[in-house]
Amino acid sequence: MRAPKQKNGTLMRKNLRLGLATATAAALTGGLLGLSTGTATAAAPAKPAQTKPAKPAKYTDDFNGDGYRDYATTEDDDTVRVTYGAKSGIGTRTKTFHQNSPGIPGTRDGEEDMFGEAMATADFNGDGYADLAVSDPTETVASRGLAGLVTIVWGSKSGLGSKATALPLAKPYHDQWFGSHLAAGDFNGDGKPDLAVADSTSVHIYRGGFSSKNGGTGKVTHHKPKGHVVNEPTALIAGKVTKDKATDLYVLGAGEPSRDRSTSGSWFLRGGSTIKAGKPTTYNSREANFAASGVVADFDKDGYGDLAVGDVPYKAGAGSVIVTRGTANGPGSSYRLTQDTPGIATKMSKRDLFGISLSAGDTNRDGYPDLAVGTLENIGSTEWAGGVHILRGGKKGLTGTGSQWITRDTKGIPGKPFEVEMFASDVRLRDDDRDGDADLFVSTDYHAKKSLLLKAGPAGITTGSPRGLRIRTDFPQ
Repeated sequence: MRAPKQKNGTLMRKNLRLGLATATAAALTGGLLGLSTGTATAAAPAKPAQTKPAKPAKYTDDFNGDGYRDYATTEDDDTVRVTYGAKSGIGTRTKTFHQNSPGIPGTRDGEEDMFGEAMATADFNGDGYADLAVSDPTETVASRGLAGLVTIVWGSKSGLGSKATALPLAKPYHDQWFGSHLAAGDFNGDGKPDLAVADSTSVHIYRGGFSSKNGGTGKVTHHKPKGHVVNEPTALIAGKVTKDKATDLYVLGAGEPSRDRSTSGSWFLRGGSTIKAGKPTTYNSREANFAASGVVADFDKDGYGDLAVGDVPYKAGAGSVIVTRGTANGPGSSYRLTQDTPGIATKMSKRDLFGISLSAGDTNRDGYPDLAVGTLENIGSTEWAGGVHILRGGKKGLTGTGSQWITRDTKGIPGKPFEVEMFASDVRLRDDDRDGDADLFVSTDYHAKKSLLLKAGPAGITTGSPRGLRIRTDFPQ
């Protein structure tokens, strides 16, 4: 993650991964920088294991076709680590690769390299093995600095390896930041996965099918919002919002209506044979939100996907979650959740960054998706220790009723809160053991790239026997 930087009156993304560490110091001294924790989509339901790969792959992240979901995370600033799933859940077999690895396009460029900044998974070529789209938005292309590069690393029986293909980019330009955000989905509803790619001002949608043999793709369309609500995309959130067969896409973005004012907004692109663009809408009229974490899930089970977005600049960085209800035509009415919402365990205060990370999944087997909400709030007198709230879905959508609050101080969680640990700076809900409920992956020490896996049950997330993991909790969902 790298922090935004003003350049010629336009919000430009610089040093994206370093933004969280930089913002830590700024927030603790009273400032609040923009952050970006990546994109998220609703966790897929659990399915039985299979012994042979199907066509296409049943799981969008089963890279070796063994029937178990795998985990692609960022290891360092320019390295991707894949941890393969096993019968019992996340396994111990791993593989790492970067742009100096055999068969991986691009140039590894030291501290400035951002290979792995954004990732998305799908069986792009329909061979029964899931593939990984991974970006380096700082890549120099055709002598254009910071043009950006997106590569599809192809899955196989042995998993992800050295076979990869760079996406074609017709007219790269300097400071394009192509690949700053990615999202996969069947955006035209033809049964083949497509790939949405954001650059510094617009979105490119590459249609399937993709070819690992000749690098070919289907039609590519380009989408750029009008006005000043989404001048710069800050996240791509894919999901089923309407009831048709196509995947829809929300583009979250930062706006700059004037030189001394910034805003946060969203832009809906309805999937179909022709992508239909809605009108961008503002959800924070005073500050740009570069901590654009979001997810689409049907929290009230009315058949339409709802968008949850973390609005971390809200109320001097206290943070909030904005939920936009889905309808037959796309976005509907919205409501806001904060730490002052009845039932939520903690109270709203400045610099908590409630909503810095979000993930959706059914944690208690009631059939409604729940929402994990990361916050970097103080625990007692320990600054930015962090924690995670689990908000329950229901007939009325998300509420604070019955919510859970988990920190280092929670019974069963090892260790004690420490300053700037940023516990829950990343969260993921995923049915790791395929028992029908979504387990919680929560980052512990951001700088040490560690996390905990907390199992779920009929009563929700349990904290009695967490499993420590040596991976970041930033894998695509």
